[in-house]
Amino acid sequence: MKNQWLKLNAWTAAGVLAVAGAVGVGSASLSPLRAQAQVPVTSVRGLPDFTDLVEQVGPSVVNIRTLEKASARNMSGGMDEDMLEFFKRFGLPIPNLPKGQRPGPRALPDEEQPRGLGSGFILSSDGFVMTNAHVVEGADEVMVTLTDQREFKAKIIGYDKRSDVAVVKIDATGLPAVKIGDVSRLRVGEWVMAIGSPFGLENTVTAGIVSAKQRDTGEYLPFIQTDVAINPGNSGGPLINMRGEVVGINSQIYSRSGGFMGISFSIPIDEAIRVSDQLRATGKVTRGRIGVQIGSVTKDVAESLGLSKQQGALVTGVEKGAPADKAGVEAGDIITKFDGKPVDKISDLPRMVGNTKPGTRSTITVFRRGKTRDLTVTVGEIEGDKAETRASAADDAPKSSAATQKLGLTLSDLSEAQRRELSVKGGVRVEAASDAAARAGLRQGDVILAVANTEVANLKEFEAALAKADKSKPINVLYRRGDWAQYALIRPSR
Repeated sequence: MKNQWLKLNAWTAAGVLAVAGAVGVGSASLSPLRAQAQVPVTSVRGLPDFTDLVEQVGPSVVNIRTLEKASARNMSGGMDEDMLEFFKRFGLPIPNLPKGQRPGPRALPDEEQPRGLGSGFILSSDGFVMTNAHVVEGADEVMVTLTDQREFKAKIIGYDKRSDVAVVKIDATGLPAVKIGDVSRLRVGEWVMAIGSPFGLENTVTAGIVSAKQRDTGEYLPFIQTDVAINPGNSGGPLINMRGEVVGINSQIYSRSGGFMGISFSIPIDEAIRVSDQLRATGKVTRGRIGVQIGSVTKDVAESLGLSKQQGALVTGVEKGAPADKAGVEAGDIITKFDGKPVDKISDLPRMVGNTKPGTRSTITVFRRGKTRDLTVTVGEIEGDKAETRASAADDAPKSSAATQKLGLTLSDLSEAQRRELSVKGGVRVEAASDAAARAGLRQGDVILAVANTEVANLKEFEAALAKADKSKPINVLYRRGDWAQYALIRPSR
């Protein structure tokens, strides 16, 4: 989640007072009876006062400054570090500088240079500080400055890029630690406040409301969305409720212009604490994995397969030898439950599996060709990404029939060598796709594994299944492209 930072800008409340029911007060022409019948004036409510919260939580918020040793590999043609940080934080491509051009001062080898600024907050009085992983990742030195201007060199205990959470430690005691809040009590529309160091301006306070909860913008985390102004340097700072409790870590923004657009995202503190506990205990985070590639289940696919509703995670690929492969999960399966808990949408599954301890025996419920079945899987442990080897099918002489041509397909049988290379029991290869098939997304080289919810081993079985399909409805096709499988809906021309 290194480049997840999107952008922000400052928002300030206008201090508008809502006054309701003030109708014709003080008119001399009103009779006593009419005056008594007037709607009473409601009490005036102003914006909340954050001054006490700032005094309470402010001393627990820290400024984080990172340094790295300058070298030829990180100076990018001598570009100024502030400009480099701008390009990296906002996901912009670093421009190729003309030979000899030097827009910024070039550092001498091994000279420590400022790398970035961020925020954090004190987790415990003995010096543990929480921040974002993207704030400290790659830093050679981390400096933490307290509100009383004391500065400490921090040790990185560990960071987790998937959740964008990091923990550092400073050598100090008696520090003012934050209070951790209950995210489950957080309500949409509730006032919240952020404290951080945007653009290096320490102890900056901004406020807003909770715009949404459980916002799916991350692989493992459901984010809290707010309209609190967050800017570069706010990363890692706390999101605070009106009780003075930390409910989130400010991490990302959404922006099309490069400026704050009223949409900020924070990591829920309960998720962050789970990560930080593991980082403090072992220096790393252990997550479960089953080895599947998944996709969304669309409404059309759900209806064509006979699912009662649009739900689950579509298995588009299974890693050979992975826990899911050993459990019997197949490409084209739709995982509807994990350990008895419903998988309502695609983002649910990674979180459920990731939060499962490796070595646990779990039950996966899959929907396969009209039937539901339970499979037992032993959850593995997430490891580094492996290099992918893409299978390539050899060209065979194309074959076609009237039935396949109506779909815009030209197909051929797979050779034994191709089946071994693809690790499939059967299927047919797409030699050409046009008309309806092309509109559905099929192309040359795809391998069709099933048609009309029927698994096919060869061209003969494909045509037999196609003959039984209702041509008045879209025909679902499970196909494989490279290492992954997915569904397409072919709508034949009338």
